[in-house]
Amino acid sequence: MRLSAGEKYEVIQAVTTSELGVKRTLESFGIARSTFYGWYQNYLEKGYEGLKPTGRTSKRQWNSIPEEQKDLVVGIALEHTELSSRELAHKITDEQGVFISESSVYRILKQRDLIPAPNHYLLSAASEFKDKTEFVHQMWQTDFTYFKIIGWGWYYLSTILDDYSRYIIHWEICDSMKAEDVKRTVNKAIEKAKLKSKTKPKLLSDNGSCYVSNELKTYLREDLKMKQVHGKPMHPQTQGKIERYHRTMKNVVKLNHFYHPEELVEALRKFVENYNNNRYHESLQNLTPADMYFGRSEVILKKRKEIKMNSINRRRQLYNQEKLLNL
Repeated sequence: MRLSAGEKYEVIQAVTTSELGVKRTLESFGIARSTFYGWYQNYLEKGYEGLKPTGRTSKRQWNSIPEEQKDLVVGIALEHTELSSRELAHKITDEQGVFISESSVYRILKQRDLIPAPNHYLLSAASEFKDKTEFVHQMWQTDFTYFKIIGWGWYYLSTILDDYSRYIIHWEICDSMKAEDVKRTVNKAIEKAKLKSKTKPKLLSDNGSCYVSNELKTYLREDLKMKQVHGKPMHPQTQGKIERYHRTMKNVVKLNHFYHPEELVEALRKFVENYNNNRYHESLQNLTPADMYFGRSEVILKKRKEIKMNSINRRRQLYNQEKLLNL
């Protein structure tokens, strides 16, 4: 962004008379302190004339982000305040067809004082499952978590997550945490995944009483032909994906109080819809679980590479055009 002598003078006047201090005032303008002090030194030495363009070649780098793209970043960030710089960068690439790196998005937002503290903090797992899955429906993870509904008591959420894609295949609210609840949840997941006549995935769970019961073991082995896998006792990171999911979900959903089970169901429905289809996962190459689950990953990653190259080439062309105009 090239400012006229008058605009530079106005910035100098604003900074030198501001009660906020130099740093915060310049951040509000999106101007680096090194740039400002260069202007200010020229102003002290030559007065207003020192602020006029010298006719020299611009110091703008060839890959500088155009102002309209910076404004685009700010606009989308203000519409989606819940997204991190990483998520915004990939959302802009996928939806706007413009490549802007994660670090650039962060710098642009920081200059405009738009970097908030995170809404919630997540704990990372200590390690990964030793045998990584390589395709959808190779293994599912399942677990229970709980909610208290005011005036109604405790309810339990049973979830089936695909290990490879992290896609939530099925979830339901239960009155208890029994083998019957697990059987019903697994059956619904098989129905939704359309796997009734196909090879079933392994089912990974912890060692809760409902998961180690003979009733469930027999049902999975003889009726569903599913292999059951348990995490090591006192070593929960093996089923860390679903535990992290439940932790993330509860950090958001439990921000509200619920006075009827249907209110909780609706809140969970909205969260799962957003989680599956809109939330970019760093561990999934910044794709959504739905992208992985429905096999869209290769097409999207290829398109991102093309957008990145086109954006870089366009910036180089703009830089060369400005360079010729300044000769």
